[in-house]
Amino acid sequence: MRPTVKDVAALADVSPKTVSNVLGNAEVVAPETRARVEDAISRLGYVPNLSARGLRSGRTGIVALVMPDLRSPFSAEVSQEFVQLAHARGLAVQLEQSWDDPRGLSELLAHARRHLVDGVVISPTTVAQRDVVLRGGAGTVPLVMLGEVPQEDVDQVWVDSVAAARAMTEHLLGLGHRRIAMLGVPGPGQDTSTGAQRRDGYRQALAAAGVAVEPRLEVPCATWTSRGGFDAMRVLLDDGVLPDAVFCATDSIAIGALSALWQGAVGVPEDVSVAGFDDIDGAAFASPPLTTVRFDKRAYAGAALERLLARIEGSEEQPARIAVPFEVIPRASARRRRAS
Repeated sequence: MRPTVKDVAALADVSPKTVSNVLGNAEVVAPETRARVEDAISRLGYVPNLSARGLRSGRTGIVALVMPDLRSPFSAEVSQEFVQLAHARGLAVQLEQSWDDPRGLSELLAHARRHLVDGVVISPTTVAQRDVVLRGGAGTVPLVMLGEVPQEDVDQVWVDSVAAARAMTEHLLGLGHRRIAMLGVPGPGQDTSTGAQRRDGYRQALAAAGVAVEPRLEVPCATWTSRGGFDAMRVLLDDGVLPDAVFCATDSIAIGALSALWQGAVGVPEDVSVAGFDDIDGAAFASPPLTTVRFDKRAYAGAALERLLARIEGSEEQPARIAVPFEVIPRASARRRRAS
């Protein structure tokens, strides 16, 4: 028999009203009480009746999460964290991917305006996508943005990509590398804000160290995938360019670069050091394990969910811009340059 709110209340030793407050994310519930209720929900496998709740509150109990590409490890890991946290709040999640299709974004925001979902968390990759989202949702739909595309109109959770890329490039410089390539810079017709910001941080670190930027060491990727990283690394190798180190805009790009270097019989890190960004689950198991930039993806997803829930509850605070801390994680793919 399907467990009820009363069953959860009995197991947690609280009132049914307290269970409802936890499911509705009310702030009146003490943290220890909330933890007890959430444990009871988990143990019983309780699933809220979203239809009944919607009839009472005018809400669906469904929130939408829109990531650029659900096939990518980064999008998958952030989505998993978001879904787990939303389920702990008694919410269902509609997963979507933005690709480069503004029509899909417009349709999703129209769903939200018709109250088919209660709010939207979206990770735009370009200024054009951001503008579609702001035109369709800002001020009319509870909305939170993930990522680095600059804006000031809605809540945003982000990682300082300029500072993080600068820190990673400084790490490579500190290992004695001077000819440092970057894979994943924006190319012709690409206006990805994240790529531009990571390129800017890379350039800042080089300039501070008195190292001139070499344009041919900045290589765009057709896609931010392992295939894209492989092809970009092949561009350098086919042109006879062998840098001291390669900084990749994502770990997926870096894994593709490692494959291209292996195929070209170039040793990592003996001949070239390689570094990535995001610390996806596979980064520590690459061959060799990948030096990368790490940030807490659960905190990243959780901050977005909490801001969205506050907006759904009617918060009229000024838009917040929440930066999630990062750190450089040294691993075996990058080592000190050997003296020549």
